[in-house]
Amino acid sequence: MIRVVVFLIVVGVLALGAAWLADRPGDVVVTWQGLRIETSLMVMAAALLAALAVLAILWSIVRAILRSPTALARRRRERRGARAYAAISHGLIAVGSGDIDAARKLSADANRLAPGEPLTLLLSAQAAQLAGDRDGAERAFRAMASRHDTKALGLHGLFVEAHRRDDHASARAHAEEAARSAPTLGWAGRAVLEARCKDGDWAGALALLERNRSAMDKATYRRQRAVLLTARALATEESDRGAAETAALEAVKLAPTLVPAAALAARLLAADGYWRKANRIIDTAWRANPHPQLAQSYAELRVSESARDRLKRIDALAKRAPGNVEGALALARAAIDAREFARARSALTPYLDAPTKRIALLMAALERAEGDEGRAREWLARAVNAAPDPAWTADGYISDRWLPLSPVTGRLDAFEWRVPLTGMLSAAPMIESDTVLVAPAKPAAAPTHEPNDSDHAIPQATNGPAASAQPLAQPTQPKSEPVIPLVHAPDDPGPGAEIVEETEAEPDTKPAGWRKIFE
Repeated sequence: MIRVVVFLIVVGVLALGAAWLADRPGDVVVTWQGLRIETSLMVMAAALLAALAVLAILWSIVRAILRSPTALARRRRERRGARAYAAISHGLIAVGSGDIDAARKLSADANRLAPGEPLTLLLSAQAAQLAGDRDGAERAFRAMASRHDTKALGLHGLFVEAHRRDDHASARAHAEEAARSAPTLGWAGRAVLEARCKDGDWAGALALLERNRSAMDKATYRRQRAVLLTARALATEESDRGAAETAALEAVKLAPTLVPAAALAARLLAADGYWRKANRIIDTAWRANPHPQLAQSYAELRVSESARDRLKRIDALAKRAPGNVEGALALARAAIDAREFARARSALTPYLDAPTKRIALLMAALERAEGDEGRAREWLARAVNAAPDPAWTADGYISDRWLPLSPVTGRLDAFEWRVPLTGMLSAAPMIESDTVLVAPAKPAAAPTHEPNDSDHAIPQATNGPAASAQPLAQPTQPKSEPVIPLVHAPDDPGPGAEIVEETEAEPDTKPAGWRKIFE
């Protein structure tokens, strides 16, 4: 509406000007080089306007001729950029769908049309990974690692390739470089953290965790710090008891339900005579997560007390988790030690219809303590084929004690208290138990247990179905994916959102991530 009004005003002003000139006629005389031109004012004005129009047309033609090489070159770049965009887009789709031939062809087209572009390098690397060309993939990732804008992506690719050829030293070097250049990279921080844990460098692992604290949520930070502090306390328990106690108490403060931290802290406090504080720590962990290690630590808090006094304390502990099998086992074991066999049998009776190995072995010990050798052997025989008990399990690996990270994958805080053969979690959502990280030797097959006269001892609370650390089946290294996972948007690829810096796109008809190709 405003434009119409402005147009009408302009037309009116021009009409008024023309009428004003028409009402005031005059002559224009031009004399130049003996030539005399005499005409009216209106004709002279029309001639000037026509001359200006001709000059404008001539200038436009000349300018178009002068700028034609630049315009043609720009048009060629735009067409080339559009073809490169199509090649890279379809190439990434081909990689994702597993079409090796199409991925190779489109990768070659992209390298011909847009050589050196970040996404061209990514497509080349992933096409090489898909085809099994490890050398080609590594060359592409090294090219990306040498550039500032794709360094994180290139280092991640080199990290993955190093792991695939089992070159853990190179993988660690790439992860540490990535962590130094971009501390917010989650994969780099985790890889360096796990590497330091494997080396037993708990102080270095804790320092790295502190540097990466801003990139982690509070719950994850507290949990991982508690695990690292527990591992450090277990490693220094013999050499520096004071430092071990300090680390264990901080771990309990960060994660009160962490079983190995609670058991270790209670044991160290009890050794110094702080029984009440040790009782509170075990009580908090036991209420959330009844565990045989907690029961054993609780029973051993006061070594000098009588068996009957210990039975009273264990009975109070079992009542804090009613209906839990761990409380019944702890109570039955304490009752056998106190020679109260009826009470031990009463505690185990609800679980005799489908007894696990520990229940069967404890029943055998009970029958032997009562003098019934035949029934004891019968329970020992049943224990051979009884259902397994929960054990510390991580990535198919079974350990008789808690470890800070998985020996199979190196994953921190991987062990869970669960039934190994079925993968079922125990009654309560379990946390971890105890011990310092030790690189285990290659596990041997568990020997078949034959009942004999030596099976008279009452099983320890921390024993699971395996007498020592051993794999559930034959654990194998998880197979790595053929390519680094892509994000969904073709103009924002990479191994994860955390290593691709998002930028706000400008309103344009072309995707912002491809502007450089089109220019």
